[in-house]
Amino acid sequence: MTTQIEAKLAELGLTLPEAAAPVAAYVPAVEAAGLLHVSGQLPFKDGALMTGRMGEDRELEFGVEAAQRCGLMLLAQIKKALGGDLHRVERIVKLGVFVNSAGSFTDQPKVANGASELMAAVFGESGKHARSAVGVPALPLGAVVEVDAIVAVRPA
Repeated sequence: MTTQIEAKLAELGLTLPEAAAPVAAYVPAVEAAGLLHVSGQLPFKDGALMTGRMGEDRELEFGVEAAQRCGLMLLAQIKKALGGDLHRVERIVKLGVFVNSAGSFTDQPKVANGASELMAAVFGESGKHARSAVGVPALPLGAVVEVDAIVAVRPA
C-alpha cells in the first residue's frame, strides 16, 4: 500500500534509500517526550558517498543535491524508527546542516536548502522548520554535507 508521503516522494521522482547503519558508537534515532532526535546523516548517490569541500572542489549544485540526499536518508531513518509509519510525523522541528567548507565559502544556507526544501515538499507546512547551516573544515568520511533532525511525532 502506497502512503500519501510515499506518493509525494514518487511524484518528486525520489525514492527512500535503505536506512544506513551507524558508523560509530551511536544509534540512528532516539524517541523521547514526543520528539525523535535523528543522528547526522550523510549523502549517498548510487551507493557512493558524496564527498568533497564546498568552495574548493565542489560546486553549489553538488552541495544542494547532497543536502537533499541527506534529507532522504533522514526520512529513511525516521521511517525505520517509527516502525515504517511516516504518518506519525507531526512536524519537522529543526534541521542541523553541516557543510564541509573552504574558509571563503559562505553559501551554507543555499546548500542547506536542499534538505529544507525536501521537507517542505514532502510534509507541506509541517515540513517547515527551524535550522542551522554551519560551515565546518571536515566531516566524517570526507562527506560534503551532514544533516541531523529533531522531529515532533504522534504517539504510536
